[in-house]
Amino acid sequence: MEIVASPDWSEGEKNESQMQARGAALLASEFSEFIAAAARLENSYRKLQQEVSELGLELSERNAALNTSLAEIERMRLALEQIVDSMPCGVLVLERDGQISMINPESKRLLGLDQAVSGDASKATLRQISMQSGVNLESAYEDVSRVEGEQEFCVRGVEGKRWIAVRNRKLFNTSDASGAPDKSILILRDITAQKRAEEEREAGRKAMAIAEISSILAHEIRNPLASLELFAELIEQDDERRDEWISNLRAGIRSLSGTVNNVLSFHGSGPMALEPVSLATLIDGAIRFVRPLADQAEVSLEFVVEDDQARVMANQSALQQVVLNVVSNAIRHTPAGGSVTATLRVEKNKLGGESRDEVMVEFSDTGCGIQPEQIEHIFEPGFSGSGDTTGLGLAVCKQIMKQHGGRISATNGVDAGASFTLYFPSLELELATA
Repeated sequence: MEIVASPDWSEGEKNESQMQARGAALLASEFSEFIAAAARLENSYRKLQQEVSELGLELSERNAALNTSLAEIERMRLALEQIVDSMPCGVLVLERDGQISMINPESKRLLGLDQAVSGDASKATLRQISMQSGVNLESAYEDVSRVEGEQEFCVRGVEGKRWIAVRNRKLFNTSDASGAPDKSILILRDITAQKRAEEEREAGRKAMAIAEISSILAHEIRNPLASLELFAELIEQDDERRDEWISNLRAGIRSLSGTVNNVLSFHGSGPMALEPVSLATLIDGAIRFVRPLADQAEVSLEFVVEDDQARVMANQSALQQVVLNVVSNAIRHTPAGGSVTATLRVEKNKLGGESRDEVMVEFSDTGCGIQPEQIEHIFEPGFSGSGDTTGLGLAVCKQIMKQHGGRISATNGVDAGASFTLYFPSLELELATA
């Protein structure tokens, strides 16, 4: 509506009226904007209330799920605790600081702990448990050289001797940069029955070994003893051939000695004492010891030394047994009029990829040789090509040579007979590699 000023209004009144009109229009515009802003704020408030309601519902659902998870975790904890408590082995859990956090009933039973100490595991220390039980659990716990390891402890009580095996299982936290184990679990097992079974088996093995030794000795000694008795009678009655019977008697005695030593060496145990020796001197003495056997069989026995300076670490009685076994075997397969030759030399052989000196003693004969199908079996215990021996002689040779850090081999000769070679590391080589 257009306002028409009265002709009699003054100019000031007209301006004031116009200002009031503009103010009213501005106020109406501002009020309209306020109403719109209030409407938007009210709409935002309603949305906020809706979101808060939805968040509250979600939080309530999550709280319910969390309570369910906590209940499930507690149920699983109780179930695992029951499982650990019912396990047939002892379980003892230690924290990083060494504090005991759990010990199951089987651990208490195995360690013989009373309730005064073991009733509250959190108050018992590993040292207290070790002192009361007699089992040094501290050594098992402090063994940081291995992630897992098992130690055996012997406990003596009123019920007798018991054996307990303790395994240390360390649990590492992968997120821990220190690398220290987060927990340690000591697992205890009663191995008394196992130990007793092992002792019984060992006792049975020894009894069987004694029975086997007795059987072998009875079989191997019976006939030679009859021959020795005959030679003794001939020595007494026949003055003309006394030297011959004495030689045969000496050969029989040394053969019997070799048989007994073979059985004892094969069934014996323990380390062998070695000392520096001149191999030429040692072999020469062994050849002289076995020579009556060669004389009795009418087989010539020679010893050729190509290097009399060779020295090795050896046990003299053991090597004498090796020579006796090898030469006796050669004589047994060599007809009368044949020969057995022992040769000592030093050769360069490849050992560990390097060419080094190796001392060799080769025994070659002019006998029937070795059947090709028997070569790979002749060093096996109990194997006898002819079936008339115990099959221990060459097996003992292999065992003794191994104890000397050497070896023994067998081949057939080029023309005839067989060849057995003993290989020794030279003393200089042993000193260089010591």
